[in-house]
Amino acid sequence: MKLVTFTYNSRMQMGEIVGDNVYVLSSSDTLRMNEMIRRGITPSRVSQRYPLADITLHAPLRPGKIVAIGRNYAEHAKETGNEPPPRPLIFAKFPSAVIDPGEPITWSESITKEVDWEVELAVIIGKKAHKVSEEDAMKYVFGYTVGNDVSARDLQLRTDGQWTRGKSLDTFCPLGPIIVTRDEIKDPQNLNLKTIVNDEVMQDGNTRDMIFQVPYLIHYISQHFTLEPADIILTGTPSGVGEGRKQYLKDGDVVTCSVEGIGELRNPCKVVE
Repeated sequence: MKLVTFTYNSRMQMGEIVGDNVYVLSSSDTLRMNEMIRRGITPSRVSQRYPLADITLHAPLRPGKIVAIGRNYAEHAKETGNEPPPRPLIFAKFPSAVIDPGEPITWSESITKEVDWEVELAVIIGKKAHKVSEEDAMKYVFGYTVGNDVSARDLQLRTDGQWTRGKSLDTFCPLGPIIVTRDEIKDPQNLNLKTIVNDEVMQDGNTRDMIFQVPYLIHYISQHFTLEPADIILTGTPSGVGEGRKQYLKDGDVVTCSVEGIGELRNPCKVVE
C-alpha cells in the first residue's frame, strides 16, 4: 500500500494512493497515521476518493522519536574526512523538526550559514521492538518513506562538538510524501537514492552500500532503546553532501530527495531573520 496524510477542502485525512487518485482510509475520521500504526490497525480504504491533483500532501506521520544513523555509507564517511565507524553511530533528531513536502526549510544566518542536505531511507517501525534478533528484525517494520536529514554543519562539526542542535533545528527533517508498506518493497537494500539541488544532481547512491543494513540496525538499536510503533530510523546518507563539496544551501534553493519505489520529497529553502 502507498499511504498518505493529506488535506482536501481544509480537512486532514489519511488515504491510499491508487493510480491518479487517493482513496480515503476507513479510520480517517478518528485517527492519524501514527495512531493507526501504534494501535496495530490494518489500513483499509473506502469508496470515497479524490484526484491526486486536488489534494495537498503532508508529512505522512509524526514520529514518536527519530533515531538517526551517521556515516553509514563508506564513501560518505570518506568525503567528510572520517573512517567508517566500527558500529552504528547513533544520534537523535527531534520530532519537532519534521515538516511537510513543499514546506520551506528555514534557518537564520545568525545561527548557521552551512546548511546541508542528506537523502535517507526512513524505516517506520510497526510494533514494539525490544532486543529483537537480526533474523526477526524485518517483522517489526511497518513501511518506508523518504527523509532529508538537513544538517547545520558549522554547529554539528565546528561549534558544538555534538550533533543534536545542528541536526534538530526547526524544519530540519522534511519527511514523505508517502509511506510504502513493507510488503511492497521486497529488498530495502537495493534502492536508488538521489538528491537534486535546483537542477544539479548532488547525491546518487544505492542502499546496497550501507555499512550496517536495515535488519542489523533494528537489532542493534533495540538492544539499547525500545523502538515503539511509529518511531523512525533514518538509515544514513550516501556521498555527495554539501560538506564534502564545501557547498551549502542558500536562500531560494529547492532540494529534491528521492528513494526508488517511494517517491520525491521536494522542499524550498528560505533564510529568515
